[in-house]
Amino acid sequence: MSTRILTCLVLAAVLAAPVVAQRGTAVYRLTFQSTWSQQTHPSQFPSNPHYSPLVGGLHNSSASFWAPGGLATSGIEQMAETGGTSLLANEVQQQVTAGNANQVLNYGGAGALGNSPGQLSVTFTANSNFSQLTLVSMLAPSPDWFVGMHGLELIQNGDWIDNLVVPANLYDAGTDSGTSYNSGNSNTNPQDAIAMVTTASGPFQTGPLQVGTFTLQRLSGTLVYG
Repeated sequence: MSTRILTCLVLAAVLAAPVVAQRGTAVYRLTFQSTWSQQTHPSQFPSNPHYSPLVGGLHNSSASFWAPGGLATSGIEQMAETGGTSLLANEVQQQVTAGNANQVLNYGGAGALGNSPGQLSVTFTANSNFSQLTLVSMLAPSPDWFVGMHGLELIQNGDWIDNLVVPANLYDAGTDSGTSYNSGNSNTNPQDAIAMVTTASGPFQTGPLQVGTFTLQRLSGTLVYG
């Protein structure tokens, strides 16, 4: 077989192979828009509606920090009950050490929505080897209710997504049995699975369980295909 024919065959095989992003980065702006208000949820609406700082990380498919149907980790429990971020940030850092994540996202006070309704924006840089986004925030005051996303893939069809709107659905961490915004601490033992809030009585029995949106906008990005 001639060198030219062999070269053509190799080239054809390369072109026929699936296009997969191997390396590259993308800068995103994430905007959290909360619609939770006296008008949307009039029942028992609190006097100080707010959210805790956004916390999470960028990781691959080998790491998972929460999901509906699973049990809350200590980090998710702390976030959902108190708004604290340290334990979940440590859980993400453990996955960074294990090679399954490359970045802890912990926005502190700057990433907390201090009043609802309202909005805030943060930016982050994703790496194509760790292209899944997990991010959460406590709805406060509440027993253990939170909003967020888990393992959201930022690459589709070999390229970074440009824009995406994700519903900010309300979840119950399954760690506290309170049914109203200001319920006293009532530890759930054993824990329930994480699930959409489904209180038979209380502030969300008539209002929507979507309390806003997360909007992702790609500001810039590069990819090297292989």
